[in-house]
Amino acid sequence: MVITIFFISVFFLFLLLLFKFATAEGDFTLISKRHVKREEIEDKVFWITGASRGIGEVLAKQLANLGAKLILSARNEAELERVKKQLTGKHVPDGVKILPLDLTSGEDSLREAVEKAESFFPDSGADYMIHNAAFERPKQSALEVPEEGLKATFDVNVFGTISLTRVLAPHMLRRGKGHFVVMSSAAGKTPAPGQAMYSASKHALNGYFHTLRSELCQKGIKVTVVCPGPIETSTASGSSSSGSKGLSEKRVSSERCAELTIIAASHGLKEAWISYQPVLAVMYLVQYMPTIGFWLMDKVGGKRVEVAAQKGNTYSLGLLFGKKKPS
Repeated sequence: MVITIFFISVFFLFLLLLFKFATAEGDFTLISKRHVKREEIEDKVFWITGASRGIGEVLAKQLANLGAKLILSARNEAELERVKKQLTGKHVPDGVKILPLDLTSGEDSLREAVEKAESFFPDSGADYMIHNAAFERPKQSALEVPEEGLKATFDVNVFGTISLTRVLAPHMLRRGKGHFVVMSSAAGKTPAPGQAMYSASKHALNGYFHTLRSELCQKGIKVTVVCPGPIETSTASGSSSSGSKGLSEKRVSSERCAELTIIAASHGLKEAWISYQPVLAVMYLVQYMPTIGFWLMDKVGGKRVEVAAQKGNTYSLGLLFGKKKPS
């Protein structure tokens, strides 16, 4: 009798876990944290790149409401001012600074930007650096990406982001604390047919920042790499935006993505995945059962590029069964 009850309990526990996995918005570790550790956010200085729109804008609004001080950066100063005017919170407006920034401007220019950012809040400097700026091209096959597209993608996503880190990190090291939050992508964890250059750039970021953490964690430097899958935003297209409207694919809202990102950072998670199914399942498969995960992506790769060209649902399970028309 006891054995029967045990197996029934295990069975129902398995069903519960299966249901939670099927409906999850992120990996189990992230979802288990549930709430932001507000004491890790309030009165801290957050420098956000790509803050003029999309997830960067939403992050700014949520962090301001949690009592954070902000440095907002992007190329478009007028859009940054627009975002600032919409903020509410403990340190608004005096604790919100605008710093126009072009990540491709070279290390000397980035060094000047860092010095200016550090001067905004001289008592603390930047506690958190949220690397959110990214360049993404429309989906196309790996062999079709022109050289200028390759260069533009890596200049922003890799070289600019790493250069900014290289000139900011010494300031954090002198203080003995600092936290880099890197907005990577599910495309940085798995193959992303139709997004080869974008995927390559995010894989590069993952490799660099995980290595950076392993080198500097004993000196007070933290790194959180966030890997969103399809996210519903109002701009751009691709793995971290809404793309064509009217698609059947289910996307995590930009508000929820920002909330989960802040939860991950406040709990000091080393990596966090944010996505609905089926992308979340593919990430788990590639991570823990790579032979199956890569076989699955090989099955859908060519079809996904075709569907992307037709503005169709590139995350549909129908791709596994030969479906080629937009859904």
